[in-house]
Amino acid sequence: MTEALLVLADGTTFEGEAFGAEPPGGVTTGEAVFNTVMTGYQEVVTDPSYAGQVIAFTYPHIGNYGVTPADEESVRPFCRGVVVRDLARRPSSWRSTESLDAFLARHGVAGITGVDTRRLTRHLREAGSMACAFGTTDERTLKEAAAAEPGTEGVDLVAAVTTAAPYRVGDGPRSVVAYDYGIKRTILRHLGEMATVDVVPASTPAADVLARRPDGVFLSNGPGDPAAVGYAIDAIGQLLGRVPVFGICLGHQLLGAALGAETYKLKFGHHGGNHPVRRLANGSVEITSQNHNYAVSGGSLSSADVTHVNLNDGVVEGLRCRDAPAFSVQYHPEAGPGPHDARYLFAQFEELISGGA
Repeated sequence: MTEALLVLADGTTFEGEAFGAEPPGGVTTGEAVFNTVMTGYQEVVTDPSYAGQVIAFTYPHIGNYGVTPADEESVRPFCRGVVVRDLARRPSSWRSTESLDAFLARHGVAGITGVDTRRLTRHLREAGSMACAFGTTDERTLKEAAAAEPGTEGVDLVAAVTTAAPYRVGDGPRSVVAYDYGIKRTILRHLGEMATVDVVPASTPAADVLARRPDGVFLSNGPGDPAAVGYAIDAIGQLLGRVPVFGICLGHQLLGAALGAETYKLKFGHHGGNHPVRRLANGSVEITSQNHNYAVSGGSLSSADVTHVNLNDGVVEGLRCRDAPAFSVQYHPEAGPGPHDARYLFAQFEELISGGA
């Protein structure tokens, strides 16, 4: 394998070896974040919420069971790159159709292995998520590329991952319109069990959604800064009070913004499958799957109640509107990958669109 370097925007450098695709000029850039899942690397890599980012896995052994089309969360990986400690050379699983190395190469995504990901994770925890560059070129070029990388703040990444045209999935008895801000296939499978789901582009006007006469509207997960997706915030504001609404992850942040709340960027985000969240209604604790760099400011919510709170850092993990049938959560109740503690939220949405509480 070819020697490679990973360089953070602050100049911190890590040695490794290249795998996956060979990027143009031998350089890949993006915002470096770490993910703490122990399994489910393919679902993570194919989650569109990682657009613009380079994913560093904290679990040291990655790629051991290969990849399979059944585990893909979107049509392709939207992340910029992948960083691992120890890449498995020969996957072992009856479900595997190819190696992670071959999968990334086929989709044009670069990776770097042999990196001290423990050191990298500790650095990002202290300094925060930051721009990076990695590849097989010289260190000076990589440092310049990392310094020039704009990151995700203020950038509309949703436009790069949303569907180009509406499509339909599911065969449930209800009718739901799902905004695709970077929607995951596992979410669509859950929604499709309760409803016939019309998935629409992120920029679809509220009037077009209402013209479909849905029983409910779903706001999906997605990448980047919610403040950069003003068209989505405007549309959600026009839907509130006219149709039941359920949002997940970016959809949660956009719902909060439509209700007048402020959003902000977390120091290093929440990325993993083991985040404890307290459900305030009954005090129970859910272990949750999460992937986001931005959050809703609880102190700025005036027309909604906080329903869930992150026990690690107090971040708002759920809200319910007081004046309209609308609620959302910051984490991923569909898992994919992760625990299933919060799947009841899909049942709550089904009850809401059926005329229940």
